[in-house]
Amino acid sequence: MFIFLYLLLFIPSPDLFPEQVFGPQYHLWPIITGLLITVAGQIIRGATIGLAYIIRGGKNGKVYAEDLVTTGLFRHCRNPLYVGNVLMLFGVGVLSNSLIYVLVVMPVFFFIYQTIVLAEENFLLKKFGYSFVMYCKAVNRWLPSLTGIKATFASMRFKWKRWLIKEYNTQYIWLSGIACLLLLEYPQLTGFDDEKRNLWLAIILPLLLIYYLSIRYLKKSGRWKND
Repeated sequence: MFIFLYLLLFIPSPDLFPEQVFGPQYHLWPIITGLLITVAGQIIRGATIGLAYIIRGGKNGKVYAEDLVTTGLFRHCRNPLYVGNVLMLFGVGVLSNSLIYVLVVMPVFFFIYQTIVLAEENFLLKKFGYSFVMYCKAVNRWLPSLTGIKATFASMRFKWKRWLIKEYNTQYIWLSGIACLLLLEYPQLTGFDDEKRNLWLAIILPLLLIYYLSIRYLKKSGRWKND
């Protein structure tokens, strides 16, 4: 799904931040704003995975869960991973300076996630009953609460290996997309020099592939365990 949504970033679209309105340095607006949003999404996903482990979110194409997870960032939001996903994609949409992506693709994407969440909540209600009802009363579905966030981080150990093992595939696609957007959509960053742009692509993309293959090897070989 992420790969398909990333391809939509490159469809022709009116600018979200047009030069006529934001001036000759208009490109800085989508770059800075988009990066802040999308990085925030990855931070939320990383913190969620590193602090509280979900054994499974699905099994055989159906909603599945062994336990009702209410620790880590799940104390502050019922769907922190989905919030992270939405922010990551919304951020790259802003980064692409695409009005169509932000106003058309993102609402469709959010609608899809909302239907997934409702299906999951229906399953959790049937399985965990009163415990899930009380959890829903205490924690928002989408809007994270920062109340007690410091205590949450202080009370748990962040497992960075688990974060990398669970996220390396997403990170590889995400970072590759960001690199391509920055270098292909904003020639200003390389002084309108195609050779310099191609050189940066030839350096960054192989490095990201090496990162992906390295984490994959550590995972598949059992040197790093997903605990």
